Amino acid sequence: MPRRGFLGSVGAGAAALGVANLVSPFRTVAKTFDEHKWTDTSDFDRWLGKIQGKHRQVFDSPAHRDGLPLAWVRVFLSTNNDTGIADSELCAVHILRHEAIPLAMDDKLWTKYKFGELFKVTDGATKAPAVRNPFWNPKPGELLLPDMSVDQLQKRGALFGVCDMAITVYTMNVAKEMKMDAADVKKEWIAGILPGIQLVPSGVLAVNRAQEHGCTYCFAG
Repeated sequence: MPRRGFLGSVGAGAAALGVANLVSPFRTVAKTFDEHKWTDTSDFDRWLGKIQGKHRQVFDSPAHRDGLPLAWVRVFLSTNNDTGIADSELCAVHILRHEAIPLAMDDKLWTKYKFGELFKVTDGATKAPAVRNPFWNPKPGELLLPDMSVDQLQKRGALFGVCDMAITVYTMNVAKEMKMDAADVKKEWIAGILPGIQLVPSGVLAVNRAQEHGCTYCFAG
């Protein structure tokens, strides 16, 4: 195919997949990349040290997909159990980045910042944009599989990390729209991260470090 035709096809395909929408938040805050500094990674390093067990897998989620990536983690654990492998020999690491970050946030943030509208998440019970985190402590039958919520997977030893870079980007955009201070919004979002979920410098960095700690890779976007 001629180069011009090939690039045109790629562009059309990207538009159809909504790729432009995936990267658009970063265009307005490119300058923040140089300001995004982590001077103390001790908590992050300790979290990485929890990656143990014979069978280790990192799930890379740049999108929430209505919770489908959580089902993949659940299936990884349950099918290993079916083959005689106990949870104690398994380690599932789930990195929530880009549009998957609301899975890591408490209900108060979902209500105040209208995450259901912002991230296009529908509440399975009300069929309206979610004003609570439907992936944390859900009611029976709300999710695709039983015991696939964040809290239930944590009870089985799954580790969750959420991208600080994505939080920085989205809070700047949200603050601008709501005429609030970006630093205050980011502080509130970080304070609202659910118990046991680790803030990581960036999702892509965390995926890399998890693999360096023995995890195989699974795209769960």
